[in-house]
Amino acid sequence: MKIVNVWTQVEPPLQFHEDNRGKIADIFYKSGIEHVAIITSKKGVRRGDHYHKETTQHMLMTKGSLIYVYRPVDKSQPVKYILAKEGQLVSTPPFEMHTLLFPEDNEFIVFSSGIRGGQDYEKDTYRIDPQEIPTEIKKLVSEEVSLIRKEHVVRK
Repeated sequence: MKIVNVWTQVEPPLQFHEDNRGKIADIFYKSGIEHVAIITSKKGVRRGDHYHKETTQHMLMTKGSLIYVYRPVDKSQPVKYILAKEGQLVSTPPFEMHTLLFPEDNEFIVFSSGIRGGQDYEKDTYRIDPQEIPTEIKKLVSEEVSLIRKEHVVRK
């Protein structure tokens, strides 16, 4: 997992431009992005509980925030988490199990390198049993049935 702020952590070859009209911040340059999607989520929702074998995903927070819970597929390390806020880009490499929790209504854009989108949306998605959520953030997940995934088939 890698997290950067697209407005303040622009490193070469990316560029940042600002003048009296506003700002332009490069997010990707010659990076092989093959799919882009915009996702909205309601407060209390849990998404993810999967990993990818070939795909790298980059999630750019455009509204609200999310808590990104992660660890390697081999489970050799404990579960970790970070809070991603507006303007931050969270990058998920292959073989990193990830769960997304939403402490507030949210919107983010996902940029994917690898198999993702359209008819390929689930081809490189390997669902896992729901990850254990650290105690201090469990209260962020709603028990509301309408906010829970209707179908969760584990594929390893």
